[in-house]
Amino acid sequence: MNEKKPLLEVSNVSLRFGGVTALDGISFAVEHGEFFAIIGPNGAGKTSLLNVLNGFYRPQQGEVALDGHSLIGRRPSTIASLGVARTFQNLALFDELTVLENVVLGRHHLMRSGILSGAFWWGRARKEEYAARRECLPLLEMTGLDGIAGRPVRDLPYGVKKRVELARALALKPRLLLLDEPVAGMNATESNELASWVQTAQRQLDLTVVMIEHDMALVRRVADRALVIDFGQVVCLEAPDLAMRDPRVVRAYLGGTDDALVHAAVRGDSRSPNPQEGPQ
Repeated sequence: MNEKKPLLEVSNVSLRFGGVTALDGISFAVEHGEFFAIIGPNGAGKTSLLNVLNGFYRPQQGEVALDGHSLIGRRPSTIASLGVARTFQNLALFDELTVLENVVLGRHHLMRSGILSGAFWWGRARKEEYAARRECLPLLEMTGLDGIAGRPVRDLPYGVKKRVELARALALKPRLLLLDEPVAGMNATESNELASWVQTAQRQLDLTVVMIEHDMALVRRVADRALVIDFGQVVCLEAPDLAMRDPRVVRAYLGGTDDALVHAAVRGDSRSPNPQEGPQ
């Protein structure tokens, strides 16, 4: 019996900006239903890699495939229509719109009404708007936003806005959800709450998740595997606990310090920097 292919396959991807190499021969695969983390020091190439996955950047070398179909050369909107949704480190919500209206915008690629009918909200546009709202209401409940569906986003605290962005990404009906530092700027309570909402969505919607994150405690709690990159190259790909005890990973986070300090950190010496905390 043939083994099921990974949902996402990245093969020998290299990305350069002039004389700067952002990614250098990156390869990995993500299985269906996996929670996959990408970690590494600041400037390691993590966001560049995410930009390649959803079509913002086109690499000079390599292949990216979703269910065996190449994504290289496809526009971000086309990749979104294939079932790839993304959140960003910096919020990109419409403050004057309500929570529900922001989430409905995540379904734009599924709507077929033309610009004219959409502008005047008649015919097909009105039917699609009603249908989109019905489709999005369960997502608000799933992410704990159903009680504030009619509130303008501008009135909400930062942590709740992050949940709105998550719900908007889910409205796209993705198979693959890309999260770019989803808990950046949050306190520990907010981080844990958002992670729980993501895990709930993953279970209920049968999602595969690829997450960039600096919060190593969160990565250890939610991720099945962690890909560690530094200077655009793969350092290791392991279960999070194993990855964070790899001397190569510790050395990358500590910035090339001597071997004695690296091994002290691996042993968990309280006098040494803790690689599990990651960069701040």
